[in-house]
Amino acid sequence: MTEKTYDYVIVGGGSAGSALANRLSADPSNEVLVLEAGRRDWKWDVFIHMPAALTYPIGSRFYDWCYESEPEPNMHGRRVFHGRGKVLGGSSSINGMIFQRGNPLDYDHWAEEPGMGAWDYAHCLPYFKRMETCLAGEDEWRGGDGPLVLERGEAANPLFDAFLEAAQQAGHPLTDDVNGYRQEGFARFDRNVHRGRRLSAARAYLHPVMDRPNLTVTTRAHAARVVFDESKRARAVDYIHRGRLRRAHGAEIILCGGAINTPQLLQLSGIGDADELSALGIRPVQHLPGVGENLQDHLEVYVQHAAKKPVSLQPQLAWWRKPIIGAQWLFLRSGPGATNHFEAGGFVRTNDEVDRPNLMFHFLPIAIRYDGTSPAGGHGYQVHIGPMFSDVRGSVKITSRDPRDYPKLRFNYLSTERDRREWVECVRAARTILGQPAFDEYNDGELEPGPGVQTDEEILDWVARDGETAYHPSCTARMGTDDMSVVDPETMRVHGVQGLRVVDASVMPVVTNGNIYAPVMMIAEKAADLILGNTPLPASDVPTYRHAG
Repeated sequence: MTEKTYDYVIVGGGSAGSALANRLSADPSNEVLVLEAGRRDWKWDVFIHMPAALTYPIGSRFYDWCYESEPEPNMHGRRVFHGRGKVLGGSSSINGMIFQRGNPLDYDHWAEEPGMGAWDYAHCLPYFKRMETCLAGEDEWRGGDGPLVLERGEAANPLFDAFLEAAQQAGHPLTDDVNGYRQEGFARFDRNVHRGRRLSAARAYLHPVMDRPNLTVTTRAHAARVVFDESKRARAVDYIHRGRLRRAHGAEIILCGGAINTPQLLQLSGIGDADELSALGIRPVQHLPGVGENLQDHLEVYVQHAAKKPVSLQPQLAWWRKPIIGAQWLFLRSGPGATNHFEAGGFVRTNDEVDRPNLMFHFLPIAIRYDGTSPAGGHGYQVHIGPMFSDVRGSVKITSRDPRDYPKLRFNYLSTERDRREWVECVRAARTILGQPAFDEYNDGELEPGPGVQTDEEILDWVARDGETAYHPSCTARMGTDDMSVVDPETMRVHGVQGLRVVDASVMPVVTNGNIYAPVMMIAEKAADLILGNTPLPASDVPTYRHAG
């Protein structure tokens, strides 16, 4: 047991933890310790750093926690796989590298809740800009000198041209930048890839400052619980390292484990529903019934088509091509290995009841699944789609006092009438675009769900059998001031205790309408100022697009 007391002990070296470690250790008088349960993201690890290799770490216990949901009652009792990064950089080291801020109205709606006024888009935009270097160009909406370098997808494959043309034929506009003035529409996407290499949060924020004498990063350190004194002040973190239980003392403990690990650790530490904790033999420290509740995610499916012409990326899957692709990436940082292939997509509204896009498209010029399997068996293409604002809610609940036991994840996919209705709208919207004349020279028929799936009931049954997570768990320790909130939005402190804060995807009140990596990084940037007591960046007054309907 070490007796050294750090100013900040950050539990989790993932997306938020990497950004916080950088910002909090910038003052040399602050002693900062990062505890990461996974291993280091070694620079020679091609499966992390080659963008196109993303299918390898997802599902591998070497890189991934490999969670599964409980049997989902509305999905034929299936357990849905949930990958989360178990490596320095967290999920930013294994994700699809798609950079989406979400819609400005997402944050304005956050701000409508009591105590959340400083989380509107005007107050969040300066932190988005601070964290990024947008190579497509700095302007009123985009940053130009932040640590996170963003490239715009080239979308050079002719199938991308067909897709963007088809979207217009279906009545949807193009937009210059889905992270700029107008999100609604179709465009090439930003990605956290720089010079042909994944730029994870660890590579962008943590590695450049690893030599700071006041920053210590310990990997393979599995947090077991937060230790409180009699006055409910967090004093230390117990963690398992090299088979031994150790203790890290900190004036401030900051949980950055994400929407699954953070509520798990809170519950193990006695913060959660008091009756549920007592039933497991855990002494309640603070009754906060919202811990682990409000779990949200994006479920998605792939609508896949076969292609008449040999223009897809299918030949790159041949075993004999992989050494060539690897060598081209290794020595030149170019070629098929240097892209995540999610280079274009768009945002649309599927009904007139929503005030901002509730459907996101990711287009791929190949028919393939996240695990690398290719059901097309030949040339094809696909869109990834799913509702962005599902009203289903789930939970994360521990089942024992052992920190190595996985918690129960209940997502309750397809459990509400609105969610089921929007799923039908989503699939029909995708089919409308993929059926436009722009695809006539390529379209060789729908592979998934296939022409035999037409009615609402058939579509929902296909989604239940084929839907997968988009890897966006969030909202399980949400900010707010009501009885079911967990975190104070003005300080990031956990309600009812001292010396303990949460900064990660779990604090979101409602999930944003896209990939959550960018919002998590923004939250970390903003939280760093709140923790350090800095004057917040001034609110922005730039215009943003609002649908007139």
